[in-house]
Amino acid sequence: MAWSWRYEGTGGAAVDGPAETFSSQADAESWIGQTWRELASSGVTAVTLVEDDRVDYRMSLLPTAE
Repeated sequence: MAWSWRYEGTGGAAVDGPAETFSSQADAESWIGQTWRELASSGVTAVTLVEDDRVDYRMSLLPTAE
């Protein structure tokens, strides 16, 4: 099983991002925890965690409204 991230920009359009693959969900989540700010500053607004071809979940990188 390979885990990876898909990247979205404004409006939900797919955008290019690092083509990293991980051997576990924990490794993928640790990596996104370390790099999400850099991704957000480059225009990525959301990420989707994928295991092989199965979508696990989607997560916004935008700040929450207060």
